[in-house]
Amino acid sequence: MGDRPNLIVDLTFNFSLKIISFTEILESKKKFNMANQLFKSGTSIGANVSEAQGAESKNDFKHKCKIAYKEAEETEYWLKLCKHAESYPFEEAMLSDVQSIMRILGKIISSTK
Repeated sequence: MGDRPNLIVDLTFNFSLKIISFTEILESKKKFNMANQLFKSGTSIGANVSEAQGAESKNDFKHKCKIAYKEAEETEYWLKLCKHAESYPFEEAMLSDVQSIMRILGKIISSTK
């Protein structure tokens, strides 16, 4: 990505790559609606974090991080549905990943004054 390491940017970018792979598995099992929902919310996390890097102000940065957090919450919801729905694939590591991302985003949001 950029020249300097940025934990949340890197985490959310790599999570988006995992989302792409997982939604391809869902599509191969003809779970198109779930694949579509997860693809949109799961890749949106990183897109909003990336957009926040070029924020015009601290408030703009915080707002974009809050949007990323909300997308992470939605992604967590879809992954939990996959976990509990019959005949849906599920990867525990992805649920753990999105929860870690939410914790980090929560800290970023609360520490941005």
